[in-house]
Amino acid sequence: MESPLLDIRDLRLEFRSYRGVVKALDGVSLAVDKAEILGLVGESGCGKTITGMSVLGLLPRQQARVTSGEVLFRGDDLLRKSEHEMQRIRGRLISMVFQDPLASLNPVFTVGDQITKVIREHKRVSKKAARDAMCRALSETGLPTHKTLLHSYPHQLSGGMRQRVCMAMAISCDSPLLIADEPTTALDVTIQMQILKLLLRLREELGVAQILVTHNVGVAAQTCDRIAVMYAGQVVEQGPTVAVMKEARHPYTMALYECLPQGKSAQELLTIPGSVPDLIDPPAGCRFHPRCRRVLDVCRDVRPPLVEVARGHRVACHWVAEQSGPVRIPPES
Repeated sequence: MESPLLDIRDLRLEFRSYRGVVKALDGVSLAVDKAEILGLVGESGCGKTITGMSVLGLLPRQQARVTSGEVLFRGDDLLRKSEHEMQRIRGRLISMVFQDPLASLNPVFTVGDQITKVIREHKRVSKKAARDAMCRALSETGLPTHKTLLHSYPHQLSGGMRQRVCMAMAISCDSPLLIADEPTTALDVTIQMQILKLLLRLREELGVAQILVTHNVGVAAQTCDRIAVMYAGQVVEQGPTVAVMKEARHPYTMALYECLPQGKSAQELLTIPGSVPDLIDPPAGCRFHPRCRRVLDVCRDVRPPLVEVARGHRVACHWVAEQSGPVRIPPES
């Protein structure tokens, strides 16, 4: 089998704070194949964005510390790269679209100047070649390439246009991997659909692999090939989208689906009891056990490992292991 484009192995990351050490990521393992879209799903504060930023080394080095693990991109460990080496990788090999496009764009430069600067920095081409690449990237995102847009400043554009400008900037250097952090947040439903169609088109026509960070289960279901569900800095369930959506096994994943509002009245809306744990002093054993309806005694003391319950479908849960018993996965034919 071909190696994954990105392979995160047992990543553990801590933040130093005035209150103590925040155990933000605790053994995260994920893989993204070429031309695949992986969705990271979970509540706010579960570690989705931090995982994406860790790949690119964008976290403050004085506060954030990786205690173990590997982040392999095409076989090279990005955690061993110097800041100078990472600057050559960011935007050129791995791009990221951040949640707030207005904060991502420089307010004192026009859209055209910002995109061409990125292209010339990474591809070392002439102004004309950079302009041609910019126009191609804007066209891929469905934006016009007339002077009105190119001479506009970020505050003069709508939220959807700013997000697509950030997308164009991210793909302008032909990066094989795109990390999209909540790209549809604060956008109306019509613009959301345009952004999701753009992500699919990038995968299908340009072969761009993607990590889609989202708290919206519906967005992940429409877009992703595989889904990884995160809780309190850990991956608790991952697998093909159809399997995770239709045959969710982890109690947290099932609780997330039960909270979806489709077809429910205000009185029927459900919530997950309790709150996300304090990661300075997280619960022992399974971090979800204080909120879990199916908690067992072992959950309070022993962290459950990720076990395969079907081909490519893994779950970290003692209750699932007890219900299923030993699971045999038939060999590939």
